[in-house]
Amino acid sequence: MGQIKVTRFDIEGLFLVEPTVHGDDRGYFFESYNENDLKEEGINLKFVQENQSMSKKGVLRGLHFQINHPQGKLVRVLKGRAFDIAVDLRKGSSTFGKWHGEELTEENKKQFYVPEGFAHGFLALSDTVEFLYKVTDFYHPNDEGGIYFLDKTLNIAWPELVDENRLKDGTPLNLSEKDKNWPSFNELFGK
Repeated sequence: MGQIKVTRFDIEGLFLVEPTVHGDDRGYFFESYNENDLKEEGINLKFVQENQSMSKKGVLRGLHFQINHPQGKLVRVLKGRAFDIAVDLRKGSSTFGKWHGEELTEENKKQFYVPEGFAHGFLALSDTVEFLYKVTDFYHPNDEGGIYFLDKTLNIAWPELVDENRLKDGTPLNLSEKDKNWPSFNELFGK
């Protein structure tokens, strides 16, 4: 017990988990998930599925959300470095339309919890990024929505991004056709 530090943010429901890492000249060990430690922090979650992805530098995935079957996501980077974003889409929330981002790396081992009712996305900042996330609901095909990643209303400060085409070091931005064509926040929510 007590092997984690939990940081909560101004946007209710978002939190960061930092594990206690035990290391020496042989390597390291840490508990990447312990239900009891989260419960001690007042966090009661049930994860039903775990996903892993790999992305190359410059890949931007998002901003995605589930329409009828929202998922909470506990995300972390196993290899590399990524900037992870959560946008509050809960219409009754005082922080509706606000975003928060965290840099997740294999070195810092931080885990970012994105609750149900949020859009989620990330930008791969290293040559390769391996991403792992636990989710609170199963994947449901045809239940995904999205918001354009450079939406002017949200005004997300993506690090290292020069424009919709490239990173500061010249790496081309790489998005799926779907992610290039999501509607704006205002088109979806009329804010």
